[in-house]
Amino acid sequence: MKLIEIYRLAVEMGIKNDPRGLSGVREALKDEKKRFKKLSKKEKPFYDNERLENPYSDTRILYGKEGLEIKGVMAGIDLEVGEVLLADRLKEKGEQIDLLIAHHPEGKALASLSDVMSLQADVWHKFGVPINIGDVLIDGRMKEVYRAILPVNHNRAVDAARLLKLPFMTVHTPADNLVNDFLQKDFDKKKPRTVGDIVERLKEIPEYKSATKGNAGPTVLVGDSSKRAGKVMVDMTGGTEGPQGVIEKLANAGVGTIIGMHMGEKLRKKADKFHVNVIIAGHIASDNLGFNLFLDELEKKKIRIYCSSGLNRVKRI
Repeated sequence: MKLIEIYRLAVEMGIKNDPRGLSGVREALKDEKKRFKKLSKKEKPFYDNERLENPYSDTRILYGKEGLEIKGVMAGIDLEVGEVLLADRLKEKGEQIDLLIAHHPEGKALASLSDVMSLQADVWHKFGVPINIGDVLIDGRMKEVYRAILPVNHNRAVDAARLLKLPFMTVHTPADNLVNDFLQKDFDKKKPRTVGDIVERLKEIPEYKSATKGNAGPTVLVGDSSKRAGKVMVDMTGGTEGPQGVIEKLANAGVGTIIGMHMGEKLRKKADKFHVNVIIAGHIASDNLGFNLFLDELEKKKIRIYCSSGLNRVKRI
């Protein structure tokens, strides 16, 4: 596969599994095109044209020629300077690594992480939160995340890859969409009765089973195993965790249990206050599941995968 084909595949898979549905993604892209048209001539040269076709600002080719033929990739949850140097060392030892694929964004993909968070409002809407309320809640949280990321040195790993001439890309929200869709469909089908039933089911999935053996598996953060689960919402996509205010709205909409990758203390206290059960499936384990579903498609194209940085390959092909 060519580098551009891998990138387009990631975007395509993200859209196919997007919680907004195809029509929702099309509307988001239509809105983006309207915003672009309103830009002045001075502003347009600074615009990222990928936004017109790719709704995930955290998924980008960060370095490398689009037409480059790829036969082997080093994939990892976090590829930073150390992992870039590791890839270069492996190449020196004869391994064919033509591309680095990180799950967590770097470079300009990290700088614009907050932009993907708007899709969280659509997820909440599916579970009964009015979209107008969701839009207001997520807007404040997006600005908060944007301000937090502003001072970060975004390009360290990208610069290292460029100096060593190692093509580099990130696949974040598309992979998170994959794990979100996988788990939501699973629990919608199985309809677990209790919080404990959810935890036991998660531990049957290879990525979570492996994480449990490493003391990083699913855990009940709010509630206990004997509590009835009620309506189950999987919360695995949308950049990073949402605002505190949404917990009350989800509780009022009838959500009984949230399954997430992680949850900060302030959100945990809100969930406890409004009696919403919370299960933390595990951040890296969940990232593994979503990333593995994407990498399966690369292996179908005979691309060799070198796993690093917390990625344990589980094949479903």
